[in-house]
Amino acid sequence: MAKLISKTYGDALLEVAVEEDRITEFSEEMAGIQAVLEANPDFGKLINNPRVSMDNKLEVLENVFKGRISNELLGFLNMIVVKGRFSQIEEIIQYFTDEVKKLKGIGVAYVTTPSKLSDAQQKAVEQKLLETTDFKTMEMHYDIDESLIGGMQIRIGDRVIDSSVHTKIMKMQQELMKIQLG
Repeated sequence: MAKLISKTYGDALLEVAVEEDRITEFSEEMAGIQAVLEANPDFGKLINNPRVSMDNKLEVLENVFKGRISNELLGFLNMIVVKGRFSQIEEIIQYFTDEVKKLKGIGVAYVTTPSKLSDAQQKAVEQKLLETTDFKTMEMHYDIDESLIGGMQIRIGDRVIDSSVHTKIMKMQQELMKIQLG
């Protein structure tokens, strides 16, 4: 259900951004809203509190965001509050951001290796991903997991490429378990 909500609202906002040719502006403003929410967790609690009247919630939104974001995004936030969907605002922002990246041809890759890659190795991985995908640019995120032993895991969206030694050992173990000793 949360995915449907984030998709519905995210797509609506993206449609307006595309129609008005304000994708970058809306994207930057959404990042600013996200930063406010992360820095002030009590803000979300206040807006989601059923004891706070709708008028007070809308007044708080107005006081916090008016003049800092476009009127369209302020109206969008008001609509989300009125519809009782503010508890999903982070998912909506994430969905919108992901869709903007797709629209701009930006791929987001999460690369996990057993040890830190050098700058040259990171560039090589990024270049290989650009050559083997349809993305124009890549947003790279690197992580270390020593249990991989060797190789790497790459996740782009819901696609995973796993060439880690750990996974290869696990597959070999599964195959050996299938062999019946007689």
